[in-house]
Amino acid sequence: MTILFGAAVVIVAVNPGSVTSVASVVAATVAVVVATVLAGVLTAISTIAKFALLVPALDLVAIGFLRFGTGEGLSNFSALIILPIIWFAAEEGREHIWFAFIGTAIVLIFPSVAGLSDSSALSVLLRAAFSAAVFTIAAAVINELSRQARLRLSSVRRLAEERRSALESNERRTNQLAESEASLRQAQRMFRGLWGAVTEQAVIGTDLTGMIDAWNPGAALMLRIGADRVEDKRHVDEFHLAHELEDRARELNYPAGATVLNPGFSALVEEARLGSAEVREWTYRRADGTELPVELSVTARLDDDGETVGYLFVAHDRTKAHEVAKLKDDFVGLISHELRTPLSSILGYLELMRDDDDEELTDTQLQYLGVAERNANRLLVLIGDLLFTAQVESGKFNLEQHVQSMSPIVSAAVDSARPAAVRAGVTLVVEIVDGGMVRGDSVRLGQACDNLISNAIKFTPAGGTVTVSLHGEAHKVIVTVSDTGMGIPESEIDQLFSRFFRASTATRNAVPGVGLGLTITKAIVTAHGGQMSVRSEEGVGTNFSMTLPLEQPARVRSADLAQ
Repeated sequence: MTILFGAAVVIVAVNPGSVTSVASVVAATVAVVVATVLAGVLTAISTIAKFALLVPALDLVAIGFLRFGTGEGLSNFSALIILPIIWFAAEEGREHIWFAFIGTAIVLIFPSVAGLSDSSALSVLLRAAFSAAVFTIAAAVINELSRQARLRLSSVRRLAEERRSALESNERRTNQLAESEASLRQAQRMFRGLWGAVTEQAVIGTDLTGMIDAWNPGAALMLRIGADRVEDKRHVDEFHLAHELEDRARELNYPAGATVLNPGFSALVEEARLGSAEVREWTYRRADGTELPVELSVTARLDDDGETVGYLFVAHDRTKAHEVAKLKDDFVGLISHELRTPLSSILGYLELMRDDDDEELTDTQLQYLGVAERNANRLLVLIGDLLFTAQVESGKFNLEQHVQSMSPIVSAAVDSARPAAVRAGVTLVVEIVDGGMVRGDSVRLGQACDNLISNAIKFTPAGGTVTVSLHGEAHKVIVTVSDTGMGIPESEIDQLFSRFFRASTATRNAVPGVGLGLTITKAIVTAHGGQMSVRSEEGVGTNFSMTLPLEQPARVRSADLAQ
């Protein structure tokens, strides 16, 4: 604009006859100079760039003065209007078209309408109005083209930004993939190292049907067969004793489990299938036919969605533990047997002293003799318990089983415990309903009932209640002994049936005992094909249940005929 305006001034200077108003030409020149300076300032100071439209506005003013000073309608410089119009029209927004129209109208029509010019002829006004309309339409076209160009530019920029973001994302993913691949390789190396290093335990993985798909070196050493001969070729239950799987299936009432086609495997993994890890002793049969006792942990293998896709078996060799336990039981049995003989002799001589008619004992001597007899008898009972537990662990204790009712056995145990309950100030409640016939040893079953009832009385403070109940359910007879005593901490319930274990509540309250009663009771019940269960809450009481299988009527008649 500055260059073209300078050219116009030169033309006016060369042809001074075309000038109708020198003042207007000077005003136009001043306006262009101000607009040029303002354009330079706005370019240098970006913070005030929002005032940039002042430049084309000043240009319109300058063109108006120049046109008025050089003949108005006959001026040769009206075409300069196109430059500020383009500036206005190129701005974003439809409102700038109206700015261009208003500016054009002011420059072309306003002098005539306002009476500043003598050129008020209708033809002049129509020409000016038509020119203003043409320039406005041109501004509208330019504005639309600018809008579309901006949209295309925005689209190109957006596409470029998306491509840049995609490239950066791909680069990040590539880097993450490389890191993940490196981590995976490291994890695989670590896993292979750990897998190969586990030689003391057998780790076996299977699918849902029991087909072996993982076999570590420990399993190869323990079962004496390599992975190449078992993976995807054999089922894990093939290494178990069939009768153990059958017994376990019977305990679980023959669960269908994960596969009906392999009931032995279903019994093996039933607890793990239901969501809890199971640890129990089994017997493995090696490839050469020898047997091996193991402690086996069975857990479910889950996929990323938490669905069970197989099972993991971790086995520890229990051979040495069994040997140590056998030596310990043999030692306990030997010591118990050797101690019973002198104790029996001591008790015999104590009885002779009490019954000696030749030398009558004084009351003090009889008192001392009674203390010695009581302690000797207590020691004899303890030795008997030790010997019995040794027999239990070795599987050598015998049962004289007969078909009989549990009612007289429980009643006899209650009658034996009444004096102790009276001395302890404990109320003994009996609820006996004949639940049917069982096959068992009346002496051992009575011993089990005695242990449960005496324990309940010992652990119940004065004023408490011990309830003994007998009732029958489907295919079983249940003896329950519950008390309102001191209870057992929840964390110790799993250890109650261990030898020599005593609950912390018993030790804190100085309740006498050595921790063998419950061990003996559970051994007796298990030997009769039954189960023991316990519920307890510290400070509230304890409930022990002894469940025995009910003898079927047909078997009862056969037993009676045999007798």
